Amino acid sequence: MSEKIGVMICGHGSRDVEATTEFASLAHHLAHRLPAYAVESGYLEFARPVIKDGLEALKAKGVTRILAVPGMLFAAGHVKNDLPWEVNTFAAAHPGLTVQFGRELAVDPKLLAAAAARIDEALAGADPAVSRKDTLLLVVGRGTNDPDANSNVSKVARMLWEGMGFGWAETAYSGVAYPLVDQALDRAVRLGYRRIVVFPYFLFTGILVKRIYAWADEAAAAHPEIEIVKAPYLNDHPLVIDSFVERVEEILEGRTHMNCTLCKYRAQVVGYEGQVGTAQAGHHHHVVGIGTDADHGRHHGHDHDHGHGHHHGHHHHHDH
Repeated sequence: MSEKIGVMICGHGSRDVEATTEFASLAHHLAHRLPAYAVESGYLEFARPVIKDGLEALKAKGVTRILAVPGMLFAAGHVKNDLPWEVNTFAAAHPGLTVQFGRELAVDPKLLAAAAARIDEALAGADPAVSRKDTLLLVVGRGTNDPDANSNVSKVARMLWEGMGFGWAETAYSGVAYPLVDQALDRAVRLGYRRIVVFPYFLFTGILVKRIYAWADEAAAAHPEIEIVKAPYLNDHPLVIDSFVERVEEILEGRTHMNCTLCKYRAQVVGYEGQVGTAQAGHHHHVVGIGTDADHGRHHGHDHDHGHGHHHGHHHHHDH
């Protein structure tokens, strides 16, 4: 019997309808780029279809080998624990299927180039009299309880800072990790730069990205003497699509490797020593497939931006 390959794009999921629309658009782009394979997508939480639904859809199409790719930028708890748990559970229940798990997008030259392009888009409409050297770049990551994932945001900020010639760069997070965006902006405005570019290093919009832009608007209103520019997030930039295609090719060629050198579950990372060897288990059962705001007709104010161990930051509002 000839092998039939399917690709499963595993998304985080959001209550924000625009976020799920953007993710669906990305999956559509990928299906177009990978015509030889069946392509399905699903979400860890909130939105439907859930990951198991996508895997079942591939199986129903007669797929014999599934390549599961995380639709996430960094390997925090979701990529290290939740997704493998979902994929492994499905694989164990279907021994006739080969299921292989790819790596997250990570700090990648293509994604950095896409990030630079988004920042350039924002600067194209800014005051031409202000130079890059007079501009501070604020890169905002999701924020998790995983220091490995958080540190990657700092690396992205540093590489964009040096590569694009900004006068300074700061890193902030939309939740859980410190500093939060409002705290980082409070500090940034005191540094004396004439312009601040706020760049959410996110794949898609959502409650968190909208919160980041709201914080930027508040800072701009409070500091009219500083030009505060909101850069677009990555979304479906062609180089983002290229990166996903590359992750699929890595699995096919047997080149996948997880970045576990600084993973708090595998190594004794300073301050997280007690989490080495923690059991790998999914922890999103209470929000899997419960739907988006459109399904509920109300805003829950909760966009799951945490890592693991359930040390929720103070921006979590569980309004279930």
